[in-house]
Amino acid sequence: MIIGFMLAVQFQTTNHPVVRDTRDMWELREDLKKEQELQRQLLEEIRVYETTLESYQQKRAESKETALRETVEELRKEAGLTEVRGQGVIITVEPFYEENYVGPVIQTVSPYLLKRLVNELNMYGAEEIAIADQRIINTTVIRDVNGVTKVDNYKINSFPLQIKVIAEDAEKLYNRLKGSTVIEDFVLDGLQLEISHPVNTVVIPPYNDSLPIRYMKIVKAEKEEK
Repeated sequence: MIIGFMLAVQFQTTNHPVVRDTRDMWELREDLKKEQELQRQLLEEIRVYETTLESYQQKRAESKETALRETVEELRKEAGLTEVRGQGVIITVEPFYEENYVGPVIQTVSPYLLKRLVNELNMYGAEEIAIADQRIINTTVIRDVNGVTKVDNYKINSFPLQIKVIAEDAEKLYNRLKGSTVIEDFVLDGLQLEISHPVNTVVIPPYNDSLPIRYMKIVKAEKEEK
């Protein structure tokens, strides 16, 4: 058995001789240099990919931030918190006294008339409205407080009263307003409306009161579980 095992080992050794690297030192150095160059190229490619990835992630973060800023700005515009410029008309309201008029001095415009005018303007395509430089927004309240009309918290108690209007088609708004019966309603209250011809630039200021916020509350951030 022992003799057979030794013969088998000798046979395998004979059939699979040890392969020695017969390359000379110069060839080994050249191969080493090639391997080193390949490794350098691979490292350079990795650095390029890492730089590209980092740049992409940075641009992605900046893009999200830019998109967020643009969304916030758009929401501010929709809420009436930014100044607006555009073509439109300017309406001037003043007391209208007939000859030999004897009676009280008109000091304000009734809330009914102002709301009627605002509704008419909206029907005729008004996009933005300001009464006495008080921006009209969705939550604006026009009401009577102790005999004085107030637009939100601003008192309407002096004349002439300017109402600025911006519209996409200022000419159409002007023509429809000139033919409206709302002018006669103001005359019945001793007031006259002077409507300017369409102008290229009407400036309407931002809403300057605090916005009422409902259905919203502050939520404290929960601590993450470790």
